[in-house]
Amino acid sequence: MCPGSESVPDSKSDPNSNGWSRARGAVLKSLVLIGGALLVRRLTKSTTRWDHARIVAQSLSGEKFSKEQAVRDPDNYFNFRWLSCPAADMVDGSKVLYFEQAFWRTPHKPFRQRFFMVKPCAKELKCDVEVSTYAIRDAEEYKNFCDRPRDQRPEPEEVIGDIAEHLTTIHLKRCERGKRCLYEGSTPADGFPNSWQNGATRCTSELAVLKNNEIHAWDRGYDVDGNQVWGVKGGPYEFKPAPASSFDDAFNPLSFASQPLGKRIEGSFVLQE
Repeated sequence: MCPGSESVPDSKSDPNSNGWSRARGAVLKSLVLIGGALLVRRLTKSTTRWDHARIVAQSLSGEKFSKEQAVRDPDNYFNFRWLSCPAADMVDGSKVLYFEQAFWRTPHKPFRQRFFMVKPCAKELKCDVEVSTYAIRDAEEYKNFCDRPRDQRPEPEEVIGDIAEHLTTIHLKRCERGKRCLYEGSTPADGFPNSWQNGATRCTSELAVLKNNEIHAWDRGYDVDGNQVWGVKGGPYEFKPAPASSFDDAFNPLSFASQPLGKRIEGSFVLQE
């Protein structure tokens, strides 16, 4: 039988074909609508109070240096190592971080040790994240906490028990669109009681969290007459994460010959506690 004697069905006139086309179109339309709805939901999902606290805690953590700033202005800024890591979680969800600062040449000899406690601001406050600093009951026991293997660190229960005197609290707000920072804030205008050195009676702190985990921190002390008696005056210290490849590399020595070391130490906020 010659094949030419058979007729090929016309898809335009086949009712089954029309039904399949309509069904396929309906499925595709549904998929497009569902996908669009999921995308819109993802893009419009609000950031919770705890999300903000988590972002700030993560940004404060890690190893950072003020190397670039020290190279740029060696008369006023040192190359300091900032090191912080998670230490414990409070019952209410607050994150406790251990923090220490040292000269880059002697990273295992920190001269400043603190606990950070990071949590959302109370709802009645006009801020997003609260960062408080606390003294450590036995600071010597915590030296190089972040550099140690986990099984050689104090346990979280011990950490919570070693949280001592409250020192400062900074209230951070999300930065306005277009600014370099993600969050920024400060202590209240009148600061917190402080008698560390040079006749100071109070201190203030400013903190900014930038993209790529960069941190800007500015601490200053004032006497009873409002005169600044310790702390840098030109602006905050700028701590930037070090590239992974440079962790074990020695930095190029910085020249401090232009000013005696004693005088330079007097201008550094970190050494005036």
